[in-house]
Amino acid sequence: MRVNAVWRRTRRSALMVVLSGLSFGSASFCPLSAAMAQQAPVVTVSAPEKRQIVEWMELTGQFASVEYVEVRARVGGYLTEIHFTDGQIVTKGDLLFVIDPRPYEIALASARASVAQATASLELAKRQLARGGELRQKDFLAASDYDTRVQQTRAAEAALDVAQAQVRDAELNLQYTHVTAPVTGRISAHQVSIGNLVAGGGSSATLLTSIASLDPIHFNVDMSEADYLTLQRAAAAGRIGALRDGKLPVDLRLPDDKDWPLSGRIDFVDNQIDRSAGTIRVRAILPNRDFSLIPGQFASIRLPRTAPYDALMVPEQAVMTDQSRKMVLTVAGDGTVVPKGIVVGPVQGGFQVVRSGLAPDDRVIVNGLMRARPGARVTAQDAAASPAPAAK
Repeated sequence: MRVNAVWRRTRRSALMVVLSGLSFGSASFCPLSAAMAQQAPVVTVSAPEKRQIVEWMELTGQFASVEYVEVRARVGGYLTEIHFTDGQIVTKGDLLFVIDPRPYEIALASARASVAQATASLELAKRQLARGGELRQKDFLAASDYDTRVQQTRAAEAALDVAQAQVRDAELNLQYTHVTAPVTGRISAHQVSIGNLVAGGGSSATLLTSIASLDPIHFNVDMSEADYLTLQRAAAAGRIGALRDGKLPVDLRLPDDKDWPLSGRIDFVDNQIDRSAGTIRVRAILPNRDFSLIPGQFASIRLPRTAPYDALMVPEQAVMTDQSRKMVLTVAGDGTVVPKGIVVGPVQGGFQVVRSGLAPDDRVIVNGLMRARPGARVTAQDAAASPAPAAK
């Protein structure tokens, strides 16, 4: 009996200790939980920025020469001289090649001798015709003989014309032995070395080299039918200039450029859409005074879709995707998170153009999106007064 009484007193004391500990823990835990429950997450908000922008269409294309010439021999013979360094800039009229001119000098001398011979024959025929005319007036010469002398004079005149044409042809062939640059530009490597026999004239003429003009330079781009229609509609509405008037300004940049340092204008639009590809060829022209741009080089081009206008813009990271629509989270006056569906435009400089769905005084959450829930309360902090957003 005494043992049972002691056991009951010990168990009662242990139970009181446990209940006291629970009471103390509850008293300590409840205020902390309440404080945590009452503290709203902090988010950074910003009003949409109003900026004047131009919407652009960006495409990829290639540079091309305004003039490209394959230099071929126009007369045959042995190549005797080369007057350029491979890859240099040549000017129109510069001497490039010399083909052995001696056979053509001989041909020219022979043609000139033929002219002298034909001239002498014509002079004799004219004298004979003059004498025949005097004799015919006195009826000392038959009419048929006089007609023969008239015919001989005309034949001598025609022979002189032929001889003179042969001289011009020989002079032209002699001139062709000195091959000059037909355009200004950068020349390619010579395809034939000194001492080789080249063929001239016709489709079988030997290719000697090629020249590509560099300033100005063309830029070709194949535009889709949809893009072409967009620009046509914008031009018809007066938002941009017409494509075909040769005045629509464009900007270009190379693959390693961050900005758009090159400027030009559209100077040609093809007359039909390629049925197999569904594209139309559009060409721009721009200056290239330092010859830094070369034909075949890839670059990007942008064309204006709109005239300059004022647009509402939000940071790109503030825009969320909800299935097929775009939305942003805003903070109401009472601190409640309110989602708003928006219609977006292009992205420029890290900012998303908002066409509709936002008011200029809306407070858009730009940082802390993971801590915000629609309908929940948050503590809004202006972006201007907050530190730089942490990477999420």
